[in-house]
Amino acid sequence: MTCRDLIRRTAEQFSAAGVPDPVNDAALLLSHLTGLSPLSLRLDEDTVLDYRVVDAYQVLVGQRISRIPLQYILGEAPFYGRLFRVDSRVLIPRPETELLCEWALEVLRNDPLPRILDLCCGSGCIGITLKAEKPDAFVTCSDLSPDALALAAENAEQLGVDVAFCQTDLLDGFATSGFNLIISNPPYIPSADCNTLQEEVLREPRLALDGGPDGLSVYRRIIPDAFRSLVSGGVLMMELGEGEDADVEKLLLDHSFTSVEIREDLSGIRRMILARKP
Repeated sequence: MTCRDLIRRTAEQFSAAGVPDPVNDAALLLSHLTGLSPLSLRLDEDTVLDYRVVDAYQVLVGQRISRIPLQYILGEAPFYGRLFRVDSRVLIPRPETELLCEWALEVLRNDPLPRILDLCCGSGCIGITLKAEKPDAFVTCSDLSPDALALAAENAEQLGVDVAFCQTDLLDGFATSGFNLIISNPPYIPSADCNTLQEEVLREPRLALDGGPDGLSVYRRIIPDAFRSLVSGGVLMMELGEGEDADVEKLLLDHSFTSVEIREDLSGIRRMILARKP
């Protein structure tokens, strides 16, 4: 069977199973095994694959049909021009969070030697990216999950980035730390909605998704503690769930933050929020 035929047949299987983007996933899985580009494999009508490659490919196909996320099968996900190791210990990095990093780098552009906390760090994609892009920063990645921190440490080592790690429940232990920036993609999905998510998302750690009854429980804990942990003029930046911007803005203003800004993601959703400590 040629590469093109195999991808076409697999895409048909994926489509029947409800897998999103079936052709892309079929090609990426074969690319993972062969080291060849997905596009070249999709166009290849001549190469007959070795049966061992086909057998290994069918194992991966079975995993994808069972709705294991593609990134978990591949063991990696791209983020801000780098590949991060990912598995079921952590949330899969998403493009919306790249925008949050981009905004943070704008904020830090003229800030020498900033102290940064990546709160609820998961894979470490935010903190590691900020350190890689701004080497003069001192970055700490924290998470409640020791498994997530272990994977974040693997990513830092693989990417050659020197960051500190701390296992803690949100800002416990950071009360007077004097950060210039606290940045977070916290759990923000209402608990009742967590069981209705796309099947792939249901494979991701619940701890990184569940934001309590109204999705705002973690914000309510982060905001007052972040105010105490930031230096004067320090910045808190967070990713938001859809429709949560007004409620989170009110929480920030109620806890003495000022200069609140909100930005949209590429879909026009008000996805990111920034506030300053006076």
